[in-house]
Amino acid sequence: MLELAGAIFSPFVFLVIAIGDTGIVIGLWPCHLFYSIYCIIRTKKFGPFMKGALILLSPLPIAVWTVVGVVGSVIMAIYYAFVWPVMETFKAISEEGLSVPQKLVKCLTDGTWSNVWGACTIVRDFADFSFHSYFSVMDGLLESKGEKPIELKVLQIPGCVLCAALGILVDVIFISLITLYKAPILLFKGWHRLVQDLVGREGPFLETVCVPFAGLLIVLWPVAVLVAIICGILSSIGFGCYAALVAYQEESTKKGLLYVIASVSIFDEYTNDLLYLREARPIYRAGASSSFSLLPVKGLHEQFNGGHHKDPLLRTPSQKKRALHSMLIWDSFFKACEHDGKELLRKGAITIADLDAWQQSNNNNKIINVGVPAYVFIDCIIRSIKSGSTGFLLSNNVELTSLNRPEGRVFDWLFEPMSIMKEQLRSLKLVESEELYLYKLCLYNGDARRMEAWNNGGAPPHEEIRRAQLEGISRRLHGFCLTISRFPTSRRKFIQVHKDIAQESNRRSLSLGSGAV
Repeated sequence: MLELAGAIFSPFVFLVIAIGDTGIVIGLWPCHLFYSIYCIIRTKKFGPFMKGALILLSPLPIAVWTVVGVVGSVIMAIYYAFVWPVMETFKAISEEGLSVPQKLVKCLTDGTWSNVWGACTIVRDFADFSFHSYFSVMDGLLESKGEKPIELKVLQIPGCVLCAALGILVDVIFISLITLYKAPILLFKGWHRLVQDLVGREGPFLETVCVPFAGLLIVLWPVAVLVAIICGILSSIGFGCYAALVAYQEESTKKGLLYVIASVSIFDEYTNDLLYLREARPIYRAGASSSFSLLPVKGLHEQFNGGHHKDPLLRTPSQKKRALHSMLIWDSFFKACEHDGKELLRKGAITIADLDAWQQSNNNNKIINVGVPAYVFIDCIIRSIKSGSTGFLLSNNVELTSLNRPEGRVFDWLFEPMSIMKEQLRSLKLVESEELYLYKLCLYNGDARRMEAWNNGGAPPHEEIRRAQLEGISRRLHGFCLTISRFPTSRRKFIQVHKDIAQESNRRSLSLGSGAV
């Protein structure tokens, strides 16, 4: 039965993702190309020489994106169609508190229809990312103004070409030799670490459902080493080309050539993290030190005296098990957007016209798309400060701290700057009128007319410095929310938030109409 279900559903799921995502990538190729050229021509961010260079080079990144998108779609389709159902089956078998018939039913149901709907969701999210997120980024490029245009340093181009050519020649040879020299060490060290994790039930063996695949990783580790060798050799081209960027940024061909020599040592130190070699290198950037450390850079949050600076750098397995799931935080954020959106609609802070504008203007209306999420963020920060939380108190009363937050670059990018803003607001010790003013700043993106129209009791600080600090915090929150709105799943979830708020508006209209009758 399991094999029959897999034979029926897995090929269909594979075709949905592979054909759907590939069709999106190839179908949007002309749109991406021509609209990118149009935005480069119209933007004030670049000077004429830089615009000419970007127009000539614009087909290259779009072609790379097409290849990566097609290959990535096939890999995603293979994983989601054939690997994910097997993981769901193992998860159903290892689930406690279920009888044998219940486990059998879950083995037959998990990873079948759910995978089909999941495949459709993947294609939809990818379409949102490729279309709406792309236009959001390009529109931001068009809106950039008041900055000094970035101009191409034409006289520096011959030196950059020389540095790139020598960089590729030198780095391909020496980095390839370093890669081949380190490959046996990677092979045996990797096997040793995997066996240790297997015995101690850590790392990839921490979750029961992952044990079979982690065991397979031990068997296929030589293949992973072979892939690492290929990637190391291919990365030598990137290291060599980076010499041109160094020469361009430093406006010195000599600095670029010094980087060509130093890049070999950089790569050796990156790959030799067990030995921490710190050999002296030529200084290829002005004001830079020749010493290089691979130790973790001190986190921004450690510059403050908040409660999270004493957290351990590494988490124990028990702490990892207590970490909040990213979907819990993600869902809590959108539920808060829905709740606060309905409240703002009842208070008259946002109107039906705002909702219609968001729906009709390519979903880029700033009040709904950015203002409401920024309002949710600032409400969470102020609520956390008042409750004395060391982290952030979510809308569902779950506390998010540096110990139980999910791991990943997205949360690293978001958690530390948000912690800094929280400490800044705590140090300001805002009064109630200033807090309410900050709410208006975040909701209306500094629109003076709308801020005056909504009388929520907020008043700007009398001191210009405090007012500038609040405006700076609101601008950073708007930047965060604009970036979040470009995430693949964000638009789909926010459409549901918009529908729920619109339904609340319709219910209010019907209740008012029936009351009038």
